[in-house]
Amino acid sequence: MLKDKNGLPLNNERLEFLGDAILGAVIAGELYKRYPNKKEGALTRIRARLVNRINLNELAVKMGLHKLIEAQTHSNPKQTHIPGDALEALIGAIFLDKGYKAASKFITKKIIDKFPNLNEADAKDSNYKSILIEWGQKNKNEIHFITEEYPSQKDKCDPEFYARAFMNNELIGRGKGATKKEAQQNAACEALKNASSLRSISLN
Repeated sequence: MLKDKNGLPLNNERLEFLGDAILGAVIAGELYKRYPNKKEGALTRIRARLVNRINLNELAVKMGLHKLIEAQTHSNPKQTHIPGDALEALIGAIFLDKGYKAASKFITKKIIDKFPNLNEADAKDSNYKSILIEWGQKNKNEIHFITEEYPSQKDKCDPEFYARAFMNNELIGRGKGATKKEAQQNAACEALKNASSLRSISLN
C-alpha cells in the first residue's frame, strides 16, 4: 500500500475531488458542442446520466479498476461506489500527469462514447423528483422543494420558475424551467448528481 511522507496510508479523496471536477467540465463541454440545439435542462439531464454512480461503477469494473483497489471494507468493491470513485481518481491523476487535453481524450473515449444512444438519453423522461423522494423515504431523509416564480428575462409575459431541492433542510440541488414541474425535475436531477450521500441511486 502506498504511504505518505509520514508513513500513513494514502487515499484517493483529493484525486477524486479533482477528477470529479475535470469529468464534469469535459462532459459539459462535449455536450455543449455536440448538441447546439438542446436547452440547458436537457444537457443537465444527459450529463447526470453519464456521471451517475451506477454508470461510473460499471465502466470502472469493465476497465478492471476494482482489481487494483485496496479498501478498508469487507464488502465486495464491485457492490460499492468505490470503483466509480477510483475512476474519478484516475481522471485526476491523468490530468496532473498529462494535462487537460489527455484527460479530455480519456473521458471522451472511455465514458462519453461508451454510453449507448447518448442522443436519446434525455428522451427517456426519468422522473428525477420521484427517484429522489423515494430514496428519501426509504432512508428516512426528508426531501422537500421550494419553488419560486419570477418574470422571464426574455419575455415578460411568460414567467420562469426556480426550484431548490433540500434533504434534511440542506440544499442539494437547484434547477430552473418554464414550468414548476420542469424546475423541480432539474433541481432533483442536480441533487442526484451532486449529493455524495446519494451515490448509490440508479438513474436508469
